[in-house]
Amino acid sequence: MEPGTARRTEARETVLFLEPLDDLLEELRCELHRAGLHAAVASEEAVVHPERVTAVVARSPEQVAAVRARLPDVPVVVALPSPTVSQVVAAVRAGAADVVSGSEGIETALSRIRQLARVRDEQSERARWQADLARAYRFDGVVGNSPAMHEVLRVASIVAPTDATVLLTGESGTGKELVARSIHLQSRRASGPLVVLHCGAVPETLLETELFGHEKGAYTHAVGARPGKFEQAHGGTLFLDEVGDMSPRMQVKLLRVLQERVVERVGGNRPIRVDCRIVAATNRDLRQMVREGTFREDLYYRLNVVSLHLPPLRERLEDLPLLVDFFLQKYRRQTGKPVRGFTEAALHRLRQHPWPGNVRELEATVHRAVILAQGEWVDAPDVVVDGWLGARTA
Repeated sequence: MEPGTARRTEARETVLFLEPLDDLLEELRCELHRAGLHAAVASEEAVVHPERVTAVVARSPEQVAAVRARLPDVPVVVALPSPTVSQVVAAVRAGAADVVSGSEGIETALSRIRQLARVRDEQSERARWQADLARAYRFDGVVGNSPAMHEVLRVASIVAPTDATVLLTGESGTGKELVARSIHLQSRRASGPLVVLHCGAVPETLLETELFGHEKGAYTHAVGARPGKFEQAHGGTLFLDEVGDMSPRMQVKLLRVLQERVVERVGGNRPIRVDCRIVAATNRDLRQMVREGTFREDLYYRLNVVSLHLPPLRERLEDLPLLVDFFLQKYRRQTGKPVRGFTEAALHRLRQHPWPGNVRELEATVHRAVILAQGEWVDAPDVVVDGWLGARTA
């Protein structure tokens, strides 16, 4: 054993036994200790360092209720020599994560306690890592521990406090809008608005009005003046998603605004000065479009002051368990289903999928799996990666 290994195990996986201990709890405590885990003993009132407690073992439903009131996120196991149906029901109603029986064998009871402790420990590690990342980068909601994502967050944290224009590239569903929002929140413009425009979703005939606004009477239904996205984002950030879908005519108009920082509303002739940071995103290869003559080279260099490429999910599969757990917690709360996690078989199936829709597709898959799960664990048959329920296979 390497120096310090036992100490790290103790700090990471502490099972707390509540006094008074009966023969069964004392035997379980001794066996856990022999297995190299830290099995502490304390009264309900003496629980300390709850962030280090991965499971609590109690002997009554009343103890469960008391612990859950103080440590709502820590699983509590009730250990009884030979539990009756009424005792099991009472423990579950009090919030017990499991009820183990001495009559089923010490090894079985120990295995179930250790499984709960392990899940809690993994969740705590992920929470600590995400908290550290949030403190360092303040990029809440951006989940990933792969080298590629660390580099994205490192560069983003450097450029965010500046006013530099940022170009986010990557396939659809990789999280470009989430990174854009995080850059805004870490900038000196965080108190200002973040205005989002999906350029590819707006017809060209309306895109000019969306960007620059219009004056009353500019066209048939323009019954009043309306500011565009540039004006709405004054003092904040304008996020232009799918900027590669702009027509050549709109590219010229966007370039002029980026150069002069003034807009003219449709139907007006009064220049309006705007002060907003630009973050643009595209899932297209703008350099190739420049070579083909479909995207202006001067606009490309105006947008590409700092470029961040978000890798596809298939190139950062080490982030998949983190992302799965992130979405699991989200949809467990939404659905109210007591799903604890994914089995190894389910995770293996997720790793085999190429994820053409990236993180967005993974989120939908996890949501679907939580709905389909029949027990506390999502298994491989619950993982429907193509969305067709008839395609469920093991």
